[in-house]
Amino acid sequence: MATVDQLAVIDALLARPFQAGDSGEAHLFSGADYHLCHLQASRDFWEDRDEEVRDAAQQEIDTAFGHLAAALTARWGGPETVRIDWDDESAPEPVSRLGMLTGEVQVWRRPEVDRWVGLAIGQADNEYPIELLVTVAGLSTLPSTHRN
Repeated sequence: MATVDQLAVIDALLARPFQAGDSGEAHLFSGADYHLCHLQASRDFWEDRDEEVRDAAQQEIDTAFGHLAAALTARWGGPETVRIDWDDESAPEPVSRLGMLTGEVQVWRRPEVDRWVGLAIGQADNEYPIELLVTVAGLSTLPSTHRN
């Protein structure tokens, strides 16, 4: 997906109302105060764990992350880095779900809509795809204990 298309997804998520309960599709999870979307994913590594294949996949996702982060920074200024403790069971969604995939999220606060936009690269385990993730969530879901 091109950066311009990824920006359109983010804009749509910013405008999309949150729902009462949790639901999930192949690439989008939503809940009471969040949307978490998988924008891009590499192939999985169950059959082929060749380091060169994995490095190429990582580079592709890193490049997509860089382009999208630059576009978001051009729009809203620089992000803050939020570290996520993967085993913090008290963290609200989507922070808890993100913690299963990554340890850090780049965050742009959008106080005019009482939301934040988070961009991260995540992977559930070494055999799973490497993913470019975007989160749009209510400002209240980003506890001060998770800010850095």
